[in-house]
Amino acid sequence: MTGTTGRRVTANLALTLDGRYHGPGGPSDFGAFAPYVTSEVAREHLTRIWRGATTALLGRVNAEGFMGYWPAVAADADADPRDRGYAKWLVDTEKVVLSTTVTEAPWERTRMVNAPAADVVAGLRTEGEGDILVNSSASVIKPLLAADLVDRLYLMVVPEIAGGGARLFDDGLPSTRWALGRQETGELGELAMVYDRVR
Repeated sequence: MTGTTGRRVTANLALTLDGRYHGPGGPSDFGAFAPYVTSEVAREHLTRIWRGATTALLGRVNAEGFMGYWPAVAADADADPRDRGYAKWLVDTEKVVLSTTVTEAPWERTRMVNAPAADVVAGLRTEGEGDILVNSSASVIKPLLAADLVDRLYLMVVPEIAGGGARLFDDGLPSTRWALGRQETGELGELAMVYDRVR
């Protein structure tokens, strides 16, 4: 089910058991996630998130990290086909990057926007077709959850307690109900889940 228009807003993020999307060392602390990101379940989950999406909505920091890594994977004939499929999608799709500091896009098929995430989504929903994927950018996902604008959550939960770091679900979010559409468990205990907003 979608929000007010035909375009669905989806969001993808990996979390620890204590709800963190990075460790206590700060935004670059992904040690808790490293053992799980190349598992079969994680790769199938990655493939699932971008199918049907025609716009990638990203925060600037995430966009810089992604565009510094994934284009090389897209060009690597030896890369896992699922990783390469995602990488090619990211390079080729429309990217909308939220930034208060950068105005000129350094990547092809990219628009830089300095506006609240909810306003950007409202505009995107009036144009084009296909899902709007908020791709692992908690700085964008959080305000959209607060405005109840996320229609689907793709969550990967890894069996680690980080003990510190930022959480996705802050206190004060509106009360909402979600339906579990899919769940897979990996060999290392990681869970890939798809939740749809019940409206």
